[in-house]
Amino acid sequence: MEFFDKEYTAKQAYGRLYQYARKYRFRMLAGLLAGSITAGSWVPIFQIVEPVLKQFQAVGSQQQAVKAPAETVAKKAKHSGELDDSLKGLIKQGENVKPVVTEEELPSWFQKVEKFGNRCGVKFRDAEGHMTGQLLLIGLFIMPFVMAVKVVAMYLNHYFLRWTGAKVVQDFRIDLFSHLQKQSLYFFGRTDVGQLMSRCTSDPQQVDMVIAHTLADVCRAPFEILVAFGFVIYFAIKNHMIETLVLVLVGFPLFIVPMAVLGNLVRKWARRALHRISFISSKMHENITCIRVVKAYHTEAYEIERYRQANQFYVKSVLRAVRMELLITPSVECMGILLIGLFVVYCYFRNLAIHEIAPLLVPFLVAYRPLKQLGKVQAQVERGRAALTRIYSLLDMDMSLPQVANPIRKATFEDRVQFDHVCFRYNEGPGLTIKDVSFDIPRGTIVAIVGGTGSGKTTLANLLARFYDPASGAVTMDGVDLRQMDVGDLRHLIGVVTQETVLFNDTIASNIAYGTPEATRGQVIDAAKMANAHDFIISQPDGYERVVGEKGFALSGGERQRIAIARAILKNPPILILDEATSALDTVTERLVQDAINKLMANRTTFAIAHRLSTIRSANQILVMDKGVIIERGTHEQLYASDGNYRKLCDMQMME
Repeated sequence: MEFFDKEYTAKQAYGRLYQYARKYRFRMLAGLLAGSITAGSWVPIFQIVEPVLKQFQAVGSQQQAVKAPAETVAKKAKHSGELDDSLKGLIKQGENVKPVVTEEELPSWFQKVEKFGNRCGVKFRDAEGHMTGQLLLIGLFIMPFVMAVKVVAMYLNHYFLRWTGAKVVQDFRIDLFSHLQKQSLYFFGRTDVGQLMSRCTSDPQQVDMVIAHTLADVCRAPFEILVAFGFVIYFAIKNHMIETLVLVLVGFPLFIVPMAVLGNLVRKWARRALHRISFISSKMHENITCIRVVKAYHTEAYEIERYRQANQFYVKSVLRAVRMELLITPSVECMGILLIGLFVVYCYFRNLAIHEIAPLLVPFLVAYRPLKQLGKVQAQVERGRAALTRIYSLLDMDMSLPQVANPIRKATFEDRVQFDHVCFRYNEGPGLTIKDVSFDIPRGTIVAIVGGTGSGKTTLANLLARFYDPASGAVTMDGVDLRQMDVGDLRHLIGVVTQETVLFNDTIASNIAYGTPEATRGQVIDAAKMANAHDFIISQPDGYERVVGEKGFALSGGERQRIAIARAILKNPPILILDEATSALDTVTERLVQDAINKLMANRTTFAIAHRLSTIRSANQILVMDKGVIIERGTHEQLYASDGNYRKLCDMQMME
């Protein structure tokens, strides 16, 4: 669990999901409508069950009625010779047999279809009310047509919902990525990269399953259940079977009990499984990033064991969720069988006829499959809710630097940068990293910061670039607080070359032009020449089109550093932050890059951090820091003559 994780109810989780799906509501509604059409196709079948059974019973009864008198008449005829009169009586009796199915018992749609058929010369029933062969023949042609309509509806149901699911997942991933881009470095310092990657890639995939697959079942199964039980209620009211209606209303909610109880357990373990798969991603990312250290210390076996344990923890969570999920369907089935059995017993003691029971049993049998499906749907819904909870927790977390409603736009740097009694702490800890620091950086000057590790040098550079905000005090540019400035304008005015050079897995030309997309190839080459990088670039097989690899690992440390300097040169900002920009270079390369940096710093304001004091001798002002406090300030000559900490640092480097 991350520090920003929160709980969301099902209403909150899926209510917000609908807001994402709302822009695609027409296709989603088309998919839902197609699903409801497949469910609605059962209605006419339910309506025709009772009349058909009555028709069969009528035919059977009539055959028995005709058969018995016929045998009696035949016997009498043998003895009395009255066969003709008896047959006339039998015919008259057959004429008095009335059809069992009345007009009121037939569904209204059947009567309308029958009238239309009569106009076309097609008789659905004979004079006695029996179904004709013509109706059977038409039915043989209509059934394939109805099935074709149902297949098309199911196809549209799945396609539209799959399309909606893919679009919603796309929006989720874009929103998550955009949200992460807005967060401060403080957030990334507290959060594992692998966890973030999992939340932005794997978790939205669970949401896709909910929309594309589960929603397809949801829009059919409930409709089928609703149609089935709705017909049961309608039939019970129509036939004055109030007791049966009460049994249905009491028994149906019992189906929900196992789904609700086991569903909560599924959500619990599904959320743990998602967290642990994030941990696996984190381990993989960490191992690949630090693979040189792993190789150097020969710890491959140790890393494999750690990864195996992480996978083992994940599998345990998955299997527990699976066990709970697999129990849902059998539980629903057992509950369904129990309730149907009780219903059959009830019908037996009520002495209900077959045509009275069948219209109630058929909907129950039809509802069995969607009820079984709902068990799987419930499990998937809870999995989706667990994923949505993790996604919303990240989206609702905001650790970005605050922005004013109407920021001050500033296109140029004119006078000076000022640190005014600045204090700063990391992670809201009790101790201050920077303590009451004040100094000016006039335009066109070079200010250098020196000091031991952990003295606060890089923190001052981060405050100047507004990667962080001061806890108190202010950093201003031309008298404007950086917190009041437009961030885009500020970053446009500042170029940064960090101690840890990071390149993108792209071509050398793209890395140099990063942040300056409008640059021409000639400008890229000129920047590389100023950084003394052109010669080694053209010596590569693909020249400027060579891909530098993950974080630039295909290049040496000095080559990476010169690419980063060329990038800053191409940006051509009025303010430069050089965070130990030559620390990774050998002596020969350092001289080449330092010469390029000297050209770059001409007529520019430079904030330089360096361990190698020889690179900052020409600085207009040198600040010596210790434990977040400026303990000395002045030029190289002034500080060296004062015989303080700066001189000690210089003497130590000279001895080296």
